[in-house]
Amino acid sequence: MTPDEETVLSSITLEEPWSLVETFSTMHRWMPEDVNKGADEIIGRLQRLGIPHSVYEPDIYLSVPLSASVEIDGQSFRAKPPSMSLPVPDGVTGELVYLGANVKNLRNYTRDAADLFAEGAGNLAERLKGRILLTEGFGNPALTSIAEEAGALGLIVINPGQNIHWGTCTTIWGTPGLSDLARKPKIPVLAVNNPDGKALIEMAGSGQSVTMRSDLLEGWFTQKIPVVQIDGTEDPDRFVLVHGHYDSWEVGVGDNATGDATMLELARVLSDHRGKLRRSVRIAWWPGHSTGRYAGSTWYADAFAMDIENNCVASVNCDSPGCRWATSYHKTTCMSEMKAHVTSVIEEIAGQTPDWIRPKRAGDHSFYNIGLPTYFSLSSTMPDDLRAEKDYYEVSGCGGNIAWHTEDDTLEIADRDVLLTDIRIYTLAVLRHAALPVLPMDWRATAAEFADTIDTYRVAAGDGADLTAAHDATQRLAQILDKAYAAIDSGGLDPARANDLLVRISRVLVPVNFARQSRFMQDPAYVCPPLPMLAIAKDMSNLPADQIGFAKTELIRGQNQYVAALTQTRQMIEEALS
Repeated sequence: MTPDEETVLSSITLEEPWSLVETFSTMHRWMPEDVNKGADEIIGRLQRLGIPHSVYEPDIYLSVPLSASVEIDGQSFRAKPPSMSLPVPDGVTGELVYLGANVKNLRNYTRDAADLFAEGAGNLAERLKGRILLTEGFGNPALTSIAEEAGALGLIVINPGQNIHWGTCTTIWGTPGLSDLARKPKIPVLAVNNPDGKALIEMAGSGQSVTMRSDLLEGWFTQKIPVVQIDGTEDPDRFVLVHGHYDSWEVGVGDNATGDATMLELARVLSDHRGKLRRSVRIAWWPGHSTGRYAGSTWYADAFAMDIENNCVASVNCDSPGCRWATSYHKTTCMSEMKAHVTSVIEEIAGQTPDWIRPKRAGDHSFYNIGLPTYFSLSSTMPDDLRAEKDYYEVSGCGGNIAWHTEDDTLEIADRDVLLTDIRIYTLAVLRHAALPVLPMDWRATAAEFADTIDTYRVAAGDGADLTAAHDATQRLAQILDKAYAAIDSGGLDPARANDLLVRISRVLVPVNFARQSRFMQDPAYVCPPLPMLAIAKDMSNLPADQIGFAKTELIRGQNQYVAALTQTRQMIEEALS
């Protein structure tokens, strides 16, 4: 760690961040007017601290759950409707059909029904048409769309524990465009807790009718987006984007008051030490995270697309740091090109070598299609042995605490010591990203990941697919990347030209690995496999004979897209080295 880094880290305190956590622990932040009050709290603190900032007030489309119930055989069960499910205040009635879930995949956002149900996909349309599906899990977008496509009248999901978790069930990312509206859920979706779910399972299959009722507040709402801009001294147009949501379910301390507090302290510390930044840091607090399926960050990606395209060097998400018992970094979100950078930071601050998870199509990661190198979302989490000891099921935030997305996500979910560690990790990572002469992204690691993915797909496909062209293009890219980094290390490529090249590479290689849709569009909110244009290859050996020709056609087109993207990248590098 350099003396400058030590100076910056030594100035971190918990005074401001813990004060915000305590304040937010008393403020509901899910109704639109309350969300704006949360923004005003952040804005007031920025003003008091003298931190330069802007406030945007876009109109975004939100769906706010209000009330719900499940009624069967004279009994009424408490329920919650996920955001964006179809409101049915007058009720929808149908026969209840239970399909047991593959419990290993409760958090799975896959679109593969065979992965979701213990009995496999079966003939879903025959079993579900005109009926109401009951299954274990969460009311996620993939499960909702599968049930709807099978002709189900509705979906009831049984959450794993005593609490019912709020969530969202649309595959639409952000405020819909006209072409997205067809994917807005057309069926009601409700979540019940595990004890009530077991009672419903006992009643299912006997031909009894169940009535689902729900009410949601939907429409366009003006929401505030505070954004801090801390200008760098040498290359102020370039910036690192740090971001997280400030709206929450009820008071949402672990998700995401602790993240809001982390970003506030990051803004305070880096503003005080702005002279140590070569390039700028931009910090944004988003509304519409759950009730708008990331509508705040998506609005920003749309409204500032060209600025992001031309100048943003990385996306750093801040969601659920500083939570109780979250002392491990074995599920750290990071793209391959950023792993060396993030590893060094976590090793120095926490004394641990992180293990990785591939960034998911979740959180406020609304910048994949534009092509931003990305790290963090969930940083610290509970050790697996402690989670097993507590008999906790897997959730997507709160450091592994199952208070996630429930009324129990209150002040005791935050931990001062863990929060301080996570603030130090975020600060050092962002400081280095903004201060190093050459941006800390290593595309050789990404090329190695591509090679491993292609080898995995080739093995899975057997003789059913020829990925030679993709393999060879990857090898050629790896070779030219070795030359590029040798030139950077030797000074043959000066930092300004090197940084320009590294950013331009990201605009090609990140979408190749994380997006199906074109740049400046938004992919649906379900799993995107590595190198999605080649992913059909892994399914070749399991496809029916009458589908093989269509799959090969899809793969040929996808491989052409992949080879063209890598050829474009190689040519950019060759031009920079000439």
